[in-house]
Amino acid sequence: MYFLSGWPKRLLYPLGSPAEAPFHIQSDPQRTFFAVLAPARLSIWYSRPSVLIVTYKESPKSSSQFGPYKQAEWRPDSTMIAVSTANGYILFFHITSTRGDKYLYEPVYPKGSPQMKGTPHFKEEQCAPALNLEMRKILDLQAPIMSLQSVLEDLLVATSDGLLHLIHWEGMTNGRKAINLCTVPFSVDLQSSRAGSFLGFADVYIRDMEYCATLDGFAVVFNDGKVGFITPVSSRFTAEQLHGVWPQDVVDGTCVAVNNKYRLMAFGCASGSVQVYTIDNTTGAMLLSHKLELTAKQYPDIWNKTGAVKLVRWSPDNSVVIVTWEYGGLSLWSVFGAQLICTLGGDFAYRSDGTKKDPLKISSMSWGAEGYHLWVISGFGSQNAEIESDPKSIVKQPGILLFQFIKSVLTVNPCMNNQEQVLLQGEDRLYLNCGEASQTQNPRSTSAHSKHQPSQEKSLFADTGLESQGLSTLLGHRHWHVVQISSTYLESNWPIRFSAIDKLGQNIAVVGKFGFAHYSLLTKKWKLFGNITQEQNMIVTGGLAWWKDFVVLACYNISDHQEELRVYLRTSNLDNAFAHVTKAQAETLLLSVFRDMVIVFRADCSICLYSIERKSDGPNTTAGIQVLQEVSMSRYIPHPFLVVSVTLTSVSTENGINLKMPQQARDAESIMLNLAGQLIMMQRDRSGPQIREKDNNPNQRKLLPFCPPVVLAQSVENVWTTCRANKQKRHLLEALWLSCGGAGMKVWLPLFPRDSRKPHSFLSQRIMLPFHINIYPLAVLFEDALVLGAVNDTLLYDSLYARNSAREQLEVLFPFCVVERTSQIYLHHILRQLLLRNLGEQALLLAQSCSTLPYFPHVLELMLHEVLEEEATSREPIPDPLLPTVAKFITEFPLFLQTVVHCARKTEYALWNYLFAAVGNPKDLFEECLMAQDLDTAASYLIILQNMEVPAVSRQHATLLFNTALEQGKWDLCRHMIRFLKAIGSGESETPPSTPTAQEPSSSGGFEFFRNRSISLSQSAENVPASKFSLQKTLSMPSGPSGKRWSKDSDCAENMYIDMMLWRHARRLLEEVRLKDLGCFAAQLGFELISWLCKERTRAARVDNFVIALKRLHKDFLWPLPIIPASSISSPFKNGKFRTVGEQLLKSQSADPFLNLEIDAGVSNVQRSQSWLSNIGPTHHEIDTASSHGPQMQDAFLSPLSNKGDECSIGSATDLTESSSMVDGDWTMVDENFSTLSLTQSELEHISMELASKGPHKSQVQLRYLLHIFMEAGCLDWCIVIGLILRESSIINQILVIIQSSEVDGEMLQNIKTGLHAVDRWASTDCPGYKPFLNVIKPQLQKLSEITEEKVQPEAFQPATVGKTPEQTSPRAEESRGSSGHGSVPQGELGGGSLISRKEEDMTQAEDEEPFQDGTYDCSVS
Repeated sequence: MYFLSGWPKRLLYPLGSPAEAPFHIQSDPQRTFFAVLAPARLSIWYSRPSVLIVTYKESPKSSSQFGPYKQAEWRPDSTMIAVSTANGYILFFHITSTRGDKYLYEPVYPKGSPQMKGTPHFKEEQCAPALNLEMRKILDLQAPIMSLQSVLEDLLVATSDGLLHLIHWEGMTNGRKAINLCTVPFSVDLQSSRAGSFLGFADVYIRDMEYCATLDGFAVVFNDGKVGFITPVSSRFTAEQLHGVWPQDVVDGTCVAVNNKYRLMAFGCASGSVQVYTIDNTTGAMLLSHKLELTAKQYPDIWNKTGAVKLVRWSPDNSVVIVTWEYGGLSLWSVFGAQLICTLGGDFAYRSDGTKKDPLKISSMSWGAEGYHLWVISGFGSQNAEIESDPKSIVKQPGILLFQFIKSVLTVNPCMNNQEQVLLQGEDRLYLNCGEASQTQNPRSTSAHSKHQPSQEKSLFADTGLESQGLSTLLGHRHWHVVQISSTYLESNWPIRFSAIDKLGQNIAVVGKFGFAHYSLLTKKWKLFGNITQEQNMIVTGGLAWWKDFVVLACYNISDHQEELRVYLRTSNLDNAFAHVTKAQAETLLLSVFRDMVIVFRADCSICLYSIERKSDGPNTTAGIQVLQEVSMSRYIPHPFLVVSVTLTSVSTENGINLKMPQQARDAESIMLNLAGQLIMMQRDRSGPQIREKDNNPNQRKLLPFCPPVVLAQSVENVWTTCRANKQKRHLLEALWLSCGGAGMKVWLPLFPRDSRKPHSFLSQRIMLPFHINIYPLAVLFEDALVLGAVNDTLLYDSLYARNSAREQLEVLFPFCVVERTSQIYLHHILRQLLLRNLGEQALLLAQSCSTLPYFPHVLELMLHEVLEEEATSREPIPDPLLPTVAKFITEFPLFLQTVVHCARKTEYALWNYLFAAVGNPKDLFEECLMAQDLDTAASYLIILQNMEVPAVSRQHATLLFNTALEQGKWDLCRHMIRFLKAIGSGESETPPSTPTAQEPSSSGGFEFFRNRSISLSQSAENVPASKFSLQKTLSMPSGPSGKRWSKDSDCAENMYIDMMLWRHARRLLEEVRLKDLGCFAAQLGFELISWLCKERTRAARVDNFVIALKRLHKDFLWPLPIIPASSISSPFKNGKFRTVGEQLLKSQSADPFLNLEIDAGVSNVQRSQSWLSNIGPTHHEIDTASSHGPQMQDAFLSPLSNKGDECSIGSATDLTESSSMVDGDWTMVDENFSTLSLTQSELEHISMELASKGPHKSQVQLRYLLHIFMEAGCLDWCIVIGLILRESSIINQILVIIQSSEVDGEMLQNIKTGLHAVDRWASTDCPGYKPFLNVIKPQLQKLSEITEEKVQPEAFQPATVGKTPEQTSPRAEESRGSSGHGSVPQGELGGGSLISRKEEDMTQAEDEEPFQDGTYDCSVS
């Protein structure tokens, strides 16, 4: 409603001595002038600019006679001021303007500027007028005056001797007797049967009073704390005709303020609360409406220490009330008690270092024009003593402060309640809740109106649906779109009274004192009246609204003395020539638009409906308005000013199910009238005969009359409804939303029978559901089930100043206030209310219609969470718990499993048993997740099981999940599971921990592992996802604290258990020839592939069927089967001029067994390594640069094969070297070697053929990586298969050399031989493309079969495993080595580790399409 903005301003007050400090401020009825009282002076201030105009100073002699001034009251026409003094005098001052055309301040414009032309009213608006004050009359009432009140043409004065005087403004009593309060009868209500008792004691007098015009009486507070309401029974104001009522429970009243629009009386009490009363229409008794009080929950340290309420003031538009206490501070509340601001908490009360500030003490306050300012006289009261002692302290001195406010447009222009935008108005600017993406917000409403829109607007706005832009523009950022109001318009028309925004949020119109102006958010331009006399000749009275491209407003034409309804087209010039004008009988108070109808409420209590349509007469487009229907409401409305809003809606008690004509369901079915907070509905009377008139023009159709009104709700501040229709979300769109202040919100929801069955006769068709939200609602998004609002936020500024500086600035004392956008989901409240009332079927229909909303899972979670918290923590047993119902309700949605587990994880452990008693056993829910393949949710359940069950159960479930995750290639989850299983193992003996531990990288030791490798992470370690620190299982363990954990037996058992599962999975992948998956699995989980392959060489790692393996690899790696090129006969490659680079190099090396590199760093060896590397790797130059990094690199050269017979495997992962890493990293260079040769045209053609028969580059890198791994592990049969696919004879040669130079298992050789024969046969029949390559490698194949025959006989009598490497003798050698000697791991091993990881990462990089791959890291050996 109202929000503080910025810092308060301090006005310069000419302060003489402290005795002349101001203490009372009173605005005139128009709020243009303010009277400020000091003990012996009266000053008049002007509102804009805020300047002092004139001061009257009492002479010391008369001042001692009258006593100090006390109170001031203005005459209704602002020509006189009455001032009461302490000794019982009333002084009447006349205000006269000085002669001539004199002003205190005048604007100075440069020559020739448009403002110089002279406009009517110009001088008065621009400048503060020069005034004179003179004392005309003095009246002595001979008793101290307690209260002054202006009533119509009279002044009502209450004195301390218990008398009420009625005085004429000319200073005469008119011969009327003063009324003695003791003679006024008081009772509990006005019913004549109970004669009232009199105030029997002599010393009763009125302490404070205020006149209420709409109730015709006075709210009074007596000196003994009792409160009451005095009303004249007839028109004459004499003692016999007065009668009083009082409530019996208020005995500590201190002050009173009256709200005329809502007929409320707010009584401040000594306890610090404000009790708000209203008058019962039938009995005349005073009824408590609500209380305004601080709660202990929000203000624990101050709520009961505020002291008595000092002042209560309603805003000019009667929509908010401001309260201050003896202790100090301000609080702002909406009409029915929603708290908006309180300065006793937060940044208002505490400095940034936590120390408490002194609250601002307020001795008097008054609202400025339209409620944009609050004038406050501060710093007076208990601090008198400080003033003398510390003259420098500005804040402590009494002075005038101006607090600035921004308010919602709903306070003054309630027709904005069918919009879905939030619009706030400040005194010179507007705040919109739309971002720069100017209002794609409401495309749903464009469908009906868009055909008339200019094309460029359509393309910008109408097409983008809500789906495409998401809710970001509605909720997105917290900033406002701020529009400065045109300064030209403001100069002569301040203050802004109304504003309105159109449905699409593209255009805004504002109304000031005269005329109006409008602004387009697309062009960023204001449009003002061209003729200023036309602007100054109209006063908008009843608000304004947009209809399509037109502004509809009700105004008073000054020159014709005529009330009018006008429609202006936005696109044409702003001029009466283009307006459509309709005359009206009486002043219009409210106006609202519904579809193509305008509804108007007039000062004679009648409601008039008009139809509005677009007319194109030649060049000009105008809108035509015709009267449709008039309804008199004078029987029901005591005073027209009491009507807060009037709206036409399609809401009715019938749901359109049993209406005879279906289209009527969306017609203007009813009028909603907010009468002083009572929501009244008048429906169309359909009881009479229904006439179908198809042929007649709908405008001529006789509209049905309205039924008598029905009261729907009390204490209503705002109403929202929409005229759109949406079959999917009928519940939300046909509902009526009410904001009820402190009581929260209410929704009047339609109930629909399922499948359009006939409704139960006893089931009502609508239901009113209350619910609380944490924000003040300013707009409702109907389809999106959201409430939009705004909230005050504060920014502290005190850090720039030393705290103890004498001049404590206002900026330090007060935080800077800003307004921020907020929004809140309300759907879960409604679903819960429906379930509470056993309307589960309706709740289900409603929830299903909203299940596509992005935050729907959050809605279910919120509902479950709130019910769980309430019921599980309740002290008394709950007779009819709601949790089982809510749980059953959530099971209807596929999100059930997620909702439950998310709710549990956000709730404390103590409530879990209560929750799972209602929703089901977590074990069953876990199994359901596995069945539904929802592994992430299953993982969350695992954490709950770990806390609720014994370790054995959680291990069993974790194993299940781990196997499923391996199956589906969810590597992230696999890493988590490995860690989780280790965590369970380490905590086996303990009881289940009370909080989930699976989230920490518990015993994996992975972090230390990385710390010991020189690693450059692209993100800092904190940002690396936890999964990165999964354990690299069988790598040598680093030194560090985690190494110690490894020696625990339980841990070893646990690791063994995990290894078994990983081995089993790897075996399955190999058996099914899923090499790509195997590579990915090894790279992602750090699986020790080489050592495992060594062990499985003769078992799982055998190739059983070469042809099937070949086909499967072609398919897996997207590698095309080779074809025979047409030109192959004449190919230079055929006759061996070029085979491949590799072959040539191979021949040049053949004297030496070409791989016999020793581990010394001799130059010859380096060169030799370059030569053999270059057949699969980079050019010489690159190796040079690579190997010049430092001595470390050269040390690490590896002998992949030595002639000594004891090592037949090339080495395990831990002694891979930098050279092999180079090989691995730079396989990408393969093709580049061709570019170094000079080629002829035919050779180029051939090469392009070759390239065409290759697969993707990524697959090539992956295949070479696998080849490398199989080579190292000695799985030669797999190497042959990969060599065949890559069609590189160098690979076959290499394998041949290995077979010759070391002892190889005869069985494997036999397998290779038979396999190659099978491939040959298959190539002959099915795939001739392989024949050329098989021909090329024929000599090697013959050599192979010779070796095989030699070896098979002796091999038959030897054990299966020939090599005596540590890997084969002890499958877990590396692990035991890591655990025993973790303090002394050689550098080479760590280097090797880093290489492995590098390889794995290459594999990972190669696997971009793997869904669970996250950012890789680079490792370099230091």
